Amino acid sequence: MPSHHRPRGFQNNYIDYQPKSLAELLRWRREAARAGLPKPPLVPTPTVAPDLAWLRLNAGAGAQMAPALTWIGHSTVMAQLGGLTMLTDPMFSERASPVQFAGPRRHVAPGIALAALPHIDLVLVSHNHYDHLDAASVTALARQPGGAPLFIVPLGLKSWFAARGIRNAVELDWWDSHRVATPRGDAELTLVPAQHWSSRGPRDALATLWGGFAVLAADCHLLFAGDTGYSRDFSDIRRHFERRQTPEQGGGFDIALLPIGAYEPRWFMSAQHVNVEEALQIHQDLGAKRSLGVHWGTFELTDESLDEPPRQLAALREARGMPEDAFFVMAIGETRTLAPRAPLVQKAGP
Repeated sequence: MPSHHRPRGFQNNYIDYQPKSLAELLRWRREAARAGLPKPPLVPTPTVAPDLAWLRLNAGAGAQMAPALTWIGHSTVMAQLGGLTMLTDPMFSERASPVQFAGPRRHVAPGIALAALPHIDLVLVSHNHYDHLDAASVTALARQPGGAPLFIVPLGLKSWFAARGIRNAVELDWWDSHRVATPRGDAELTLVPAQHWSSRGPRDALATLWGGFAVLAADCHLLFAGDTGYSRDFSDIRRHFERRQTPEQGGGFDIALLPIGAYEPRWFMSAQHVNVEEALQIHQDLGAKRSLGVHWGTFELTDESLDEPPRQLAALREARGMPEDAFFVMAIGETRTLAPRAPLVQKAGP
């Protein structure tokens, strides 16, 4: 049995998840209230109108698709690569909560409305927390015109989807892969470890797995980290794929989607959510060519201001002499195209 499979559920690779006590939760909320945290943002989360006409054309371009990312908000990114249009952790509801009359509410509308999306081929779900797995959103996607997307989920979540009439789901353990045929040849999807936990209620903690995804397509290698604390998992991920990412094969991940928000206070959050400095370290550990900061600016989940993560990112990037486009953020609704991955270099014969 793999070491992360335990009698009472799943666990992390490098530290065991320890649930916070009620006393710790109350201490956090009491200290935040006394300090007036989180402070209102200095500037609103940036938004732009999506280029829907271009996105739909790109979705239908098949082998001629341009690799592109569109930030819809929080951890929801529409990635177009390998001839596929996919979503990470689709969250389109007003509140990240089991009910829509209470819980963290959305501060910024989704960058693209559900009904305006191009046809989605694939959905990657990293774990079952309400801000990452939203029942209304995945149900709507399953009913999209033209047929349901394929949902790729961690162990234990396939039955959750089936209970909602969604049968087009594949569940994976860490390091398991699933291949999907694309106009550019097969894309390989691998569930990779993350340091986090799972729960949708008071009695199901750790019952389902969590993780991130590596997507290896001909024109782009993408890493979606999901939610995570900092750990050696990301060095492990780099080593796991290094034989597929030699310089002759195009190098490391072309783009990594890394969380940069929901990190304060550190005494409460550090084991489960990275801060910006740790996200930069993950970028380095992965050897990613570029990274996009997500998981900020949409839901007020922790003590930092909604707009603090990109300010921290800019300051730390400048201090390290990093180019702005090495680790960047986007406006909600913005699309950024990526240079296609260099084709495999064939060695000359004798």
